[in-house]
Amino acid sequence: MQYTTLGNTGLVVSRIAFGAMTFTAGDRSLGAVYKTDAEAADALVGQALDAGINFFDTADAYASGQSERILGAALKSRRDEVVIATKVGFRTGTSLNQAGLSRRHILWSVDQSLKRLGTDWIDTYIVHKEDPHTPLEETLAALDAVVRSGKVYIGFSNWSAWKVAAALEIQKANGLAPFTHGQMHYSLLGRDVERDVIPMMQRYGLGLTVWSPLASGFLSGKYTRDNLGDPDNRYSGFDILPFDKEQGFKLVERMRGIAGEHGASVAQVAIAWLLSKRAVTSVLLGASKPHQLKDNLGAADLALTATEISALDAETVPAPVYPNWFIDNLVDQPLAQAFVQ
Repeated sequence: MQYTTLGNTGLVVSRIAFGAMTFTAGDRSLGAVYKTDAEAADALVGQALDAGINFFDTADAYASGQSERILGAALKSRRDEVVIATKVGFRTGTSLNQAGLSRRHILWSVDQSLKRLGTDWIDTYIVHKEDPHTPLEETLAALDAVVRSGKVYIGFSNWSAWKVAAALEIQKANGLAPFTHGQMHYSLLGRDVERDVIPMMQRYGLGLTVWSPLASGFLSGKYTRDNLGDPDNRYSGFDILPFDKEQGFKLVERMRGIAGEHGASVAQVAIAWLLSKRAVTSVLLGASKPHQLKDNLGAADLALTATEISALDAETVPAPVYPNWFIDNLVDQPLAQAFVQ
């Protein structure tokens, strides 16, 4: 296993992390995802620990908090050895105030997460989504209070680049605890973060943890045009990632060739591609079965060649958006050269 520090902190985390979104104690409200019971979860956590993973991720909204309870119980005897991340922001109850990033909800939620996890501290506390109804300053002040209580580092997930930059400047100007990292979707079929989010993170020295590196399992190579709609697979009930499926199938075939050259799986190629990116701190695996986790872990030992990485980059390069296309198209023109000199 490879390790690195999380963003601009001294916190050491494994470059492959384990995501506990599938853990449930009976909540089947999202049946395509919530399907790993406590016994199976305990075995998966043990398998991850044996492989050298020390970084585990969950959220208060996963399976009505059941994911936190199961993960906390599975890690109880090893708590001092691991880094736990959980999140706040999605609705967790019927009360009007049991959602969002208000001071009230953040301070209440962190205590609830601590109870469910069975721990005195959470290593990284992540705001799970943006909240358009709460002033940014209120959210950041509440997060600062949680940090000063000695319980957490803080991060963000699924935020736009401008809002993170604004938050960081407010934190700096007011002496508030700063974000240390972001957890974002990034995969060969979802490279949007390369446009604005990653450059912003690099500017501020933030870490990047990646959710859904296999695009909800699509990049495992197990789906075909014929079985994609089968009711038993995840895509039948959790098709949330916006990518062109036909492009995806063509990409998977290209990846099979690369995988064959290494005696690897398509999933390992997808994860290894992410691990080759300097901006990526850690990749979250969401495996729900031991054989899936074993295969995914093999990506840590797969070193893609520079040629293979370049080929995959070229295969999936994001379409240019303004102002990128304007700058890129003019960069070699005399006017543009005069403009930037």
